[in-house]
Amino acid sequence: MADNALVLFISALVLAGAVALIVLALRWRRKRRRARGSADPARDYALRTAWGPTSGKLNFSSFVFMDVDGDGIYGQADRPMAGIAARLFDGEGRFLALARTNPAGFANFPMSSKRRSAAIRAPGTYRFSVSVPPGWRASGANENQLVRLADVPGSLVGLAGEGLPRPVGLTPSRTVNGRMPVGAAATLSVMGRGKVLESHALGPAAAFRFPVSSEADQVAIAGGGLDRRLALSAYPVDLGLLAPGVLGADAALITIGFDDVTTRGLCKIPSGHAGLDWYNLNAMARDHTKNSEGYVNGNVSGAYIAYTSSGHPAEFARAAPFGFHSVMLTAAWLGSEGETALVESWLGDEPIARDDITLSALAPVHYAPMLKAVTRVRLSTKHHWQMVLDDLILAL
Repeated sequence: MADNALVLFISALVLAGAVALIVLALRWRRKRRRARGSADPARDYALRTAWGPTSGKLNFSSFVFMDVDGDGIYGQADRPMAGIAARLFDGEGRFLALARTNPAGFANFPMSSKRRSAAIRAPGTYRFSVSVPPGWRASGANENQLVRLADVPGSLVGLAGEGLPRPVGLTPSRTVNGRMPVGAAATLSVMGRGKVLESHALGPAAAFRFPVSSEADQVAIAGGGLDRRLALSAYPVDLGLLAPGVLGADAALITIGFDDVTTRGLCKIPSGHAGLDWYNLNAMARDHTKNSEGYVNGNVSGAYIAYTSSGHPAEFARAAPFGFHSVMLTAAWLGSEGETALVESWLGDEPIARDDITLSALAPVHYAPMLKAVTRVRLSTKHHWQMVLDDLILAL
């Protein structure tokens, strides 16, 4: 009896294998026929008459952007964000899928009424939930959105929504960070439209970190020979260790955005670019490397950034002194969130600045030492992950 059962089991396996092989052979034959095409041109541009769902999938997407101006609307100044987590829930609140935004800012959820692998397979109400990073806010307060999908038999995938989720804008909490030297005291004022919004006393040898409101557009430091002013951007600021001898307000500044290094996707920055010597820095299009969150999110102007090649130390330098005003610094990968950057500056053989900056792959830190005269700047990371640079501002 056991022998008969074993024979039946083996026979069933053989029959199932044979059926599977036949199905695969027929599918391969159909693919070859489609690839070969037909000699008859009559249907080359025929109107479709049988409207119905295909076996394909269609992406139903959430779009997430860095809301540079904080108005909750995706505008020309804003930038798509990569690596932001978005989740899909059904009408009963059951979790269905997670997707992260791609370099274009889209978190894609495949939809199909025929494909079991699709995240969305049936009509109903779905909740699209964008995960707001700690310390950030959704500028349009729309990180959770409900969308109803209906059966549409004549559509590409058999389903269609009332509309896609509205774009979700994210803005980071802005802060001003820095350190005071020994034996000096000063006052930091946060300005908005020429008026002082708040002031903070800075004591000797103290580190400081203050939140900055959305109305603020400038910070000013006065006293102790440390006077300086900095126009605020949409990103957190790190002033480093404050020191005397900063760039004056009348300094002629230039911005190096790395957009004119190459027209290709990737190129090592050659010495001579912008009149400087460059070591171990590459210029790259923001979306050249797949799944590279920081290369996208660290791009604040144009379409190119620079990064430290293979995560090793990099430098820019010149024999004649130049001013080092500021630069946008970003961790290249979400896997290196919280990486520490070390930026060291020299005037000749004399070290004049050494600052540690905590990096994020979600948005840059506006590092602004505002040094009046340097001849060499060295950039490295504590754990040898790549660091992204954009909008390097110098006085040459």
